[in-house]
Amino acid sequence: MSNVWTPLASKLNVELAKDGEFFSLTHAASVVFAVACADNASDGILVDVQGRQGNIAALGQGAKPEFTLLANTQQWVEFLKPLPKMPFQSYFGMFGMNVNQKGVKFVRFAHLWRRLLEVARYAQNGSVVETDQDDIETEDVLTGHYVWTDIPNWGRTKLFYDQAGEGKRDVLFLHTAGSDSRQYHGVMNDPRARARCNMVAVDLPGHGRSFPVLGEQPGQHELTEAKYLGFIKAVIDKLKLNKPIVCGASMAGEVCLNVAMYPEEIGAGGVIPCQGADYVDMALPDWCRDPTINQSLFNPEWIIGMISPTTSQRRKREIWWMYSAQGWGIFHGDLIYYFRGFDGRDRVGKIDTKKCPVVMLTGEYDWSCTPALSQATAKKIAGAHCKIMPGLGHFPATEAPKKFVPHFLDAVDIIEAELA
Repeated sequence: MSNVWTPLASKLNVELAKDGEFFSLTHAASVVFAVACADNASDGILVDVQGRQGNIAALGQGAKPEFTLLANTQQWVEFLKPLPKMPFQSYFGMFGMNVNQKGVKFVRFAHLWRRLLEVARYAQNGSVVETDQDDIETEDVLTGHYVWTDIPNWGRTKLFYDQAGEGKRDVLFLHTAGSDSRQYHGVMNDPRARARCNMVAVDLPGHGRSFPVLGEQPGQHELTEAKYLGFIKAVIDKLKLNKPIVCGASMAGEVCLNVAMYPEEIGAGGVIPCQGADYVDMALPDWCRDPTINQSLFNPEWIIGMISPTTSQRRKREIWWMYSAQGWGIFHGDLIYYFRGFDGRDRVGKIDTKKCPVVMLTGEYDWSCTPALSQATAKKIAGAHCKIMPGLGHFPATEAPKKFVPHFLDAVDIIEAELA
């Protein structure tokens, strides 16, 4: 069996020494960890980071590692390819969310080992495939607004929303768990989308630029079905949206399906669930609300491997930054809905697509809500549509807006045709 990691040690030392991102992430770090093959005890590297200095050596040549990133040789071979297939773009993805690692340091230093593994891919191949370089807007036409709103089952708060577009079709964009509606700036600035739609993207209470609900304590946030649906109805009513198409990804993809169960009560005209399914069966660890773990570092590291490996560095960093910028406990509170609060397995089959058309869009690189999960859900809903989007991951609207917009507008076309 050929070694994977041992031959990379010297190359990695060279590449890490000139990598600006790794240098920035090593601030005040002190940790020793290993990367190794579970099926080949002689193949692995030891990573010793002390302050701004990082050194790579073969296993057994240095201090005892505080944790070890383990995978089988073939898994590492797949990971190190210049354009890996899902889920091998990410170490978290290779095992799913339930990575079995002992000790908090594996989580605490996720930013270091994530970047090290990326640099290893560069060292192995000389370069990586990043094709989505042409999707950066240079001007912004969005208008931001604040509005006081009473949300059923939740409370009173001052919400922030962006608006753009001159089209006749109202669209309400909802962001993913632990982030905010800046995710949709690329789509809302796109001339094709603006010509067709009047787009509104809103931050949930306590997320992004929206204020927490009055009286809510730090760390108290727990998103429930009643709160989420009440929030969507309150926004539609407050902004006087006319049977909008509700579109969102991840937990917002789930709530789109939730909305489709009660379209008349909520006031929706159709839904576009992105990265959505009737149920996501994942454990909910305390990592993203543990006071001994830096949420600004860990939360973005947990999710960044869900994107397509073709995503440009700028877009990748925008996604990372939005997850780094949220309040303590917000991500965990959202995941209560995403992982536990929504179970549509016995309910989605009752959705009436004549009242609320459903067009599901899922990126091929999502290992959280996989294409297979979305396809299986769509098959339960009579009249629903499902499309898998090549070269996109868990955050399609943010990863490559120009690539996502045609999929989005095709979905709008289908919904309008079915409502006609």
